[in-house]
Amino acid sequence: MRKRRIAFAFALLVSLACHTAAQEAEVGVSVPVTITAGALETHRMQGDDPQAGTIAAAFHVTLYPTLKLGPHWFVYSALSLRSTPFYYYDAYHADRNVNFDTLQAFVGYTRTYKSASLLVKAGQLTSAFGYFPLHYDDADNPLLDQPLSYETLLRLRPDQLPCGVENLLEQHEYGVNVNFECGGSTAESYGLMPATVYGMPGIEIDLSVHKADARFQLTNSSPVNPQTLLSGSQHPQWTAGGGYTLAPGLRIGASAFQGPFLDRAVAGLLPPGTSIRNFPATGAGLDVQWARGRWSTSGEWQWFRFDYPNFSASPAASFAYAEVKAVLNARTYLALRAGFQRNSRVQDAVLQSPGAFSPDRQSYELAIGYRPNRWQLVKVGYEWLKTAEVSGTRDNIVGIQLVTSIHSLSKALR
Repeated sequence: MRKRRIAFAFALLVSLACHTAAQEAEVGVSVPVTITAGALETHRMQGDDPQAGTIAAAFHVTLYPTLKLGPHWFVYSALSLRSTPFYYYDAYHADRNVNFDTLQAFVGYTRTYKSASLLVKAGQLTSAFGYFPLHYDDADNPLLDQPLSYETLLRLRPDQLPCGVENLLEQHEYGVNVNFECGGSTAESYGLMPATVYGMPGIEIDLSVHKADARFQLTNSSPVNPQTLLSGSQHPQWTAGGGYTLAPGLRIGASAFQGPFLDRAVAGLLPPGTSIRNFPATGAGLDVQWARGRWSTSGEWQWFRFDYPNFSASPAASFAYAEVKAVLNARTYLALRAGFQRNSRVQDAVLQSPGAFSPDRQSYELAIGYRPNRWQLVKVGYEWLKTAEVSGTRDNIVGIQLVTSIHSLSKALR
């Protein structure tokens, strides 16, 4: 099935490339494409397989097929095809895979009323939580990696129950299987991602008035445990966010979500009189963006809590990052991102953890970008990762990417 989907994605890319560029039309189709070839060097893969090499090459293709149906209606999608390890967290596993993901695929309706604009979307949607998912494209991301909360797997599972503090503390090592002992799924899992960049079925309303913007999203599952429409672990979930532009180039925003995150595999193991709805995941975040002249900055702070039975103080984690980009000249820029992850203490009926339930981490990434022409971008970067588990430079990464953007695949139908 995976091979057929991959073949279909490449066939779609080839067939749409045959369309010629067209002027803006009332009805038409366009397919911008971003193609990235990359390579990285690190010892992370040897933690999974001591015989693995330290160099890996990968690719990433993102297509954005869009159908304009008139002045108000349109269909938009974002399709991702990538090999692993492409992003840096992938490198903790020596396996080589090719993954196809539908980031977005929705029908949209837009309307403008003087200084107000309305957008309604229904289909596969990127989560309304957080800021970075809007800049997932490799051509838009000035660095090579993603912020910690969008790539780090927390040492938690939605499909197994931890027995208590001791069982949770046993899962301290990143990059290995998480195994809770009080029941649930028997499948392997390396943890859950607190903020996904991938899509979920749902509906969303976006509203912009003057300098303010707001969004409300209702999805079939939690951003920390996305489900398909065929899953038995679906639970309605709300996510809301908004922002305000204080001055030209300066915007502040916030977002939040709350709802069930546990899988049906643990439903029969919960305390009598409770259900999965009694144990939600909660997320809250703040974000800021500022740009002036050759300088631009952005950053986020996020907090997550995961309610489990048997805990009086459930596991929680906070993440933050700040990103700075300086344009050196018309072709070259320098970018830096600094981030951290802080995990909470936990407590059950008899024991409180002496420290965080999982090691804290810090990451620093530096990259230089060069544009040989208006379609291509070369990025070279280095990332430092600091944890209590690994000392020295073993988990550090050197990476390079060649990003090619094609915007002229379009055809007017009317």
